[in-house]
Amino acid sequence: MGDTLAAANVRAIFKAYDVRGLVSEQIDESLARATGIAFVAVTGATQVVVGHDMRPSSPGLAGAFADGVSAAGADVVMIGLASTDQLYFASGHLGLPGAMFTASHNPAAYNGIKMCRANAVPIGMESGLAEIRDHVIAPTPPPAAMPQGEMSEHDVLEAYAAHLLALAPVTGRRLRVVVDAGNGMAGHTAPAVFGRLPEGQVEMTPLYFELDGTFPHHEANPIDPENLRDLQAAVLAHGADVGLAFDGDADRCFLVDERGQAVSPSALTGLIAARELARHPGSTVIHNLITSRGVPELVTRLGGTPVRTRVGHSYIKATMAETDAVFGGEHSGHFYFRDFWRADSGMLAALHALAALAETDTPLSELMAEYDPYPLSGEINSTVPDATAAAARVEASYAGREGVTFDRLDGLTVSHADWSFNVRPSNTEPLLRLNAEGRDRATLVAVRDEVLALIREDRP
Repeated sequence: MGDTLAAANVRAIFKAYDVRGLVSEQIDESLARATGIAFVAVTGATQVVVGHDMRPSSPGLAGAFADGVSAAGADVVMIGLASTDQLYFASGHLGLPGAMFTASHNPAAYNGIKMCRANAVPIGMESGLAEIRDHVIAPTPPPAAMPQGEMSEHDVLEAYAAHLLALAPVTGRRLRVVVDAGNGMAGHTAPAVFGRLPEGQVEMTPLYFELDGTFPHHEANPIDPENLRDLQAAVLAHGADVGLAFDGDADRCFLVDERGQAVSPSALTGLIAARELARHPGSTVIHNLITSRGVPELVTRLGGTPVRTRVGHSYIKATMAETDAVFGGEHSGHFYFRDFWRADSGMLAALHALAALAETDTPLSELMAEYDPYPLSGEINSTVPDATAAAARVEASYAGREGVTFDRLDGLTVSHADWSFNVRPSNTEPLLRLNAEGRDRATLVAVRDEVLALIREDRP
């Protein structure tokens, strides 16, 4: 781990919020073991909870990490197969720091580690991950007399399911629901959660519940419209009230309505915000800067306080802690709950949607229309020779226009009474990401196309 090549590799795979890389080529069991040792050294943990997803490499990597934790003198609680939010539940329920082995929505060749302190407090590059990385590169040998930590197993699946249903009970009319697990961890958690509902409350049609980290049907990345097509077809074929799509580690959830149309994550943010503000009047709600302006408008109208943050879970969780926010939503499909240790849970978001739908006689499309007042472009990525120069062209073009304001909380946000857009560079690729919004479809299309032309001006 100490040589130049290994150091460069470690720096490459330790990202802003987690560890992520190609199995064998970048991440192997020796690196996982070293990370376990480093985790204990940096956090001072005496006991660590460890979970893993269904990827073929995950059990071995999780076991190697656990060996490292034990070698550093800390005890290990193995929860086995888990979704990421199930690991967060275990961290909060048991009051322990934790590590989850998953590469989320990435293709089968990848794996990674998401780490947290006790009570699901995130560990990112600015909150301990850099120190763990540096300890992996240049480890400090533990004392020679260090006793090995003990290993134990603890199944938290049923307790996790009961906790979620206590936070968002589903009662009312019977619902027909199609769930696409994408061969990911929702195939593990959905039966446990829906199985605890009153008999007949939900008629569930499962899609791709077989745990298979090679993702034989489609990538477990529901933000890509291509990966929703099977769910959309199944919703129509079964006459379902709603479709639920989860990513590989099931911490994100996307909805499809009864017409087979994808529901904007900003609209789901609005729906959950309204439910949480009804329970906790006057509370703060977090939204990131690419979420629809309809969300802060709704929160204000309902008597809450909207707070805008940068994109990324560590920023949202930190701001939630600072403001005691009851809920936070990201347009990427992550939803964060104060009652869930401020962690994100795709399954809890899904239960909120089902609970709201079951309380009404209206179809999901009509229910969500209230929370979806403005058309959105979705995230559009452009590969460009020079992302900085492309962003500068956009800024120069809009500077001085009447009624236009700028802010640089995260990339460049340009706002007008009738529209807004954000342009952000990728941290790892020569990409610019555009998210645009308009008062109506024609306004959105006009601003989207103008900005894309500026961004792509110098492409070959």
